Amino acid sequence: MKLNRKISFLITAAALVVAPACNKILEEHPQSQIVPSFFGTAGGLLGGISGVYNDLRSLWGTEGFTAQLIAGTDEHLKGASASGTNFYTYNGLSGNDMNGGMWNIAYQDINTLNGVLQFGQTVDLPAATKQQYLAQAKFLRAFWYFHLAQMFGDVPLHLTFITSASTADSRQPVGDVYAQIIKDLTDAAANLSPQVTAPFLGKAATQATAKYLLAKVYLTRGWLNNTASDFTQASTIAADLITNKATYGIDLWADYADAFKPANDYGKEVLFVSDHSIDVKYGQYVVGGGAAGGAAQNLLPWLFRFNYPTLGVNAAINASGVLATSGSAMMTRDVANGRPFIRTRPNSGILSAGVNTTNYIINQAFADRVNDSRFDKTFQTVFISNTANITGTRGTLTVGVDTAIWLPPFDVTGAPQSNNGVPFKGIIIPPKLQDANYFPVVKKFDDPSRAAANFNDPSTRPVCLYRFSDVYLLAAEAYFKSGDLVNAAAMINVIRQRAAFKTTNTAAQNAAAVTAVTITPAQVTLDYILDERTREFYAEGLRWLDLVRTRALVARVTTWNPVEAGANIKPTHMLRPIPQAQIDAVTEGPKFPQNPGY
Repeated sequence: MKLNRKISFLITAAALVVAPACNKILEEHPQSQIVPSFFGTAGGLLGGISGVYNDLRSLWGTEGFTAQLIAGTDEHLKGASASGTNFYTYNGLSGNDMNGGMWNIAYQDINTLNGVLQFGQTVDLPAATKQQYLAQAKFLRAFWYFHLAQMFGDVPLHLTFITSASTADSRQPVGDVYAQIIKDLTDAAANLSPQVTAPFLGKAATQATAKYLLAKVYLTRGWLNNTASDFTQASTIAADLITNKATYGIDLWADYADAFKPANDYGKEVLFVSDHSIDVKYGQYVVGGGAAGGAAQNLLPWLFRFNYPTLGVNAAINASGVLATSGSAMMTRDVANGRPFIRTRPNSGILSAGVNTTNYIINQAFADRVNDSRFDKTFQTVFISNTANITGTRGTLTVGVDTAIWLPPFDVTGAPQSNNGVPFKGIIIPPKLQDANYFPVVKKFDDPSRAAANFNDPSTRPVCLYRFSDVYLLAAEAYFKSGDLVNAAAMINVIRQRAAFKTTNTAAQNAAAVTAVTITPAQVTLDYILDERTREFYAEGLRWLDLVRTRALVARVTTWNPVEAGANIKPTHMLRPIPQAQIDAVTEGPKFPQNPGY
């Protein structure tokens, strides 16, 4: 793209505040133009930083960018109404699929941050305050360059504020980009506050956030170059975060489910979020206006839901082995069950003649559903009747009591209308009947805060980008790559033992479950680590990057997603294509190169 597109034409100035309904977000006042003098003021520095934080909302939680982060992996398949299908299948994926979006936003924000860092040194502010502002800017610049490097490899590396448009640009080696990322994050980790302080409330970057990202950068670069020292750095930094977690105000919840309660959106397990709010000045929320796929809105609660209101009360398996329903619809769309976008479904295989070709989610990643509680705390598999006077051949459904739809993670004899010989008033959809239309629903992101009449509105919950549990699994991965399987298993076991806890268990039952989920060093392999990451982070926007980092994308997709994506995937797809608009915009000097294979 032309360099003038990297100049932020919309920036926000003010501070992080505690907004109504405990939404901790940036209060923004748009500025129509940015010039170097703007960064010569305290308001300009804070405005530049808050403007960049604002831009996170344009990506995390949105439909298109979410697909880029999770589609075409071992975890996810297309839902019946999936958009951006090239990312799921790799069939015809090109630079045109990447136009706009993350590349443009990242470079716009990088230029803004360069202005903050270039001109902020001379601003008349208390030294401690100025240090926090500049450290925030370094963290955010590293954040953006890290995402660019992971997705595209060699990218333009700009470290000074651009004021004049140019039609020339070039890519720098990814090694140089990583060196700058590490420099920025090292400085940020040294100068950010251990815990959030005014004006940076909510979950803006802290020392812990910067150290977490620094550990991940070292780990990623280590995989890229097979550099032992990078793995050592990653494990050392992660171990420091774990050892000194009280200093940083971070920790794990005792119950995995507590990490996803709205009351804990800014809690101790959260390291970094993208904020959202009902207030229109913080985004594109219009009360009662419904959600729009391309807007800067949090749509995560809806992307992973099938169209539950369309199922009729009577059901049968047709000649093709597919579920078919008729009669009155059992469910009505509501706040509790969410708006069904039907974009993405769990990888429970491709249904063919009543048989799933693979079933990564149920038979592999979440195979232990007795001792490990994370399947039940990740997926909604039961829909309780919410519509009166629905009667089928098995009786009338009682609102609030009877199960209208049940998607068990195991086969049920007699499904869809009988539970092992007992007539079932609703419909049972076991794995052999689950497909792009019917599948377990992700419930981690549920948002009950909207008024009943506004069930189509987007979520105002923040989108969590980084959780503290990832520190343990990054440490495990780094130890694994260093050949230290003892410490790798110890890190994994912390997460697995937390996952064994169920509030419905007795103390003795929880203790037995802890014993059952504890692994030995000999069990630690890359595949085991990746399966564990599925159990812990399913649908949290990490999977494509996880598989790219560990160089496992092609192998895992070929094994577990052979029909939808495996037929097309190749090593080329370890990087995304450079946006075609960027290539076309460079008309001066050497041609801007596309990534190989596109």
